Amino acid sequence: MPRTRAASALALALGAVLLSASAPPAAAVDGPGDPVFPSLGNPGYRALAYDLSFEYRADTRTVAGTAVITARTTRTTAALSLDALGLDVHAVRVDGRAARFAVHDEKLTVTPGEPLRRGSTARLTVEYTADPRAALPHTGWVPTANGFAVAGQPASAHTVFPCNDHPSDKARFTIAVTAPDPLLGVANGELAQTVPLGDGRTTRRYVSREPMATELVQVSVGDYTVRERPGPHGLPLRDVVPTARVAELAPALDLTADQLRWAEQHLGPFPFESYGILPVDSDDPAAFGFTGLETQTLTLYKPGFLRQAEPAIGSHMMHELVHSWFGDSVTPATWADLWLNEGHADYYGLAYRYERGWPDAWGDTTLTARMRRVYGLGDQWRHDSGPVASPTADTLFDDQRYTGGALVLFALREKVGAAAFDRIERTFLREHRHGTATTRDYVRTASEVSGQDLTGFLDDWLDGRRTPPMPGHPDWTVAPATTAPDPAGARPAGPPRLTEHSGTV
Repeated sequence: MPRTRAASALALALGAVLLSASAPPAAAVDGPGDPVFPSLGNPGYRALAYDLSFEYRADTRTVAGTAVITARTTRTTAALSLDALGLDVHAVRVDGRAARFAVHDEKLTVTPGEPLRRGSTARLTVEYTADPRAALPHTGWVPTANGFAVAGQPASAHTVFPCNDHPSDKARFTIAVTAPDPLLGVANGELAQTVPLGDGRTTRRYVSREPMATELVQVSVGDYTVRERPGPHGLPLRDVVPTARVAELAPALDLTADQLRWAEQHLGPFPFESYGILPVDSDDPAAFGFTGLETQTLTLYKPGFLRQAEPAIGSHMMHELVHSWFGDSVTPATWADLWLNEGHADYYGLAYRYERGWPDAWGDTTLTARMRRVYGLGDQWRHDSGPVASPTADTLFDDQRYTGGALVLFALREKVGAAAFDRIERTFLREHRHGTATTRDYVRTASEVSGQDLTGFLDDWLDGRRTPPMPGHPDWTVAPATTAPDPAGARPAGPPRLTEHSGTV
């Protein structure tokens, strides 16, 4: 069975255990205390901006990188740590002066000549090289025959560039990509500058208008063609497509404009400067263990998936598009809040499917029928994967966070009514636009907007060990959980889900 995101998370956890055999005891608590990945991220500062440069060297298939990180300290400190793994660090400077550094246990510790005072701003420059093909405990690199792409979620962006690799620390990004002609270097955001270097290489610089979490960064080099066209309200659409596959993938890519119109009707205006799709230039089934990934403004896909007819891919494409609102604009404050991303993406992806009359893999033709099917599995999923809002590293990308999260949203809508539910959704997106949010934030917004205290109701659905009664459906029943966990996630009988980070839409 192809490797899934859940397996990736498990490998990450196991890899961390293996690496920590010679690590200092404090390594497990160096980060901000994420409930799923406690060693991820670093205390003592906030990242304000990343200015990243990547140079792809085709002869060695390696990447020379420079990361300039602007950070503001939250306490007086003699050293700062960045997350880093698999990077061959050559030099580090702080505010232009050489600094001592050490690499250990997925951390790069930087010690400047003088302590950094609380509230001060520092610029850390890290020069390094990396091999996208390197065997690591986990990796964000996607190597291709003539370049690479990036898939850093959940905890592997720091294998691509040193960073404070936690979703709570969003920052501004500029990314410069240098590639030999005629290859093309692309990244998130808007193309701000193209500089031919006169030696058969070209540097392209991209700027993201809005802050971004490290796990949403996209950088790719390959034989690509850029398809640009206006979308709804003049929104720029930019697809980056393998040149040899432009014609065969065009039917799928041309679906985006109508999908955007549908999404905006439900969620409000698109939150970024552009949107597009990057079918990575590889058909290797092991290139990455998912089908789509919502890297900000430029969603990564396996190209073979997009060759299918619209009914086979439309709901999945909507799932990834919805992440522009839930996940990219409003980012989870911790990885325990992942259901906010995936539950919403599955909910709207399924709604889109059934509105268009596309039966799902189990023959259901309405959202209510699908939710009733999932409801019956609720206790089993809670037994096998924990409550919706209580994942572990090895259950983070289980169905419970996806369709289980959608079931919570369905229950909330049944409880408060469609009009109140829509107001909750838009208020939550507006209040946390381009920021981060927790599960508690969503519960608070739901209670305030609906005019009723929903804390107990949502706590039972999100954190309870038993599936609560479904409002308005007293006849719905839950099958008893068996003691032996189902390795497939106790999914409904039928065709297997796609092996991706994208739910069962």
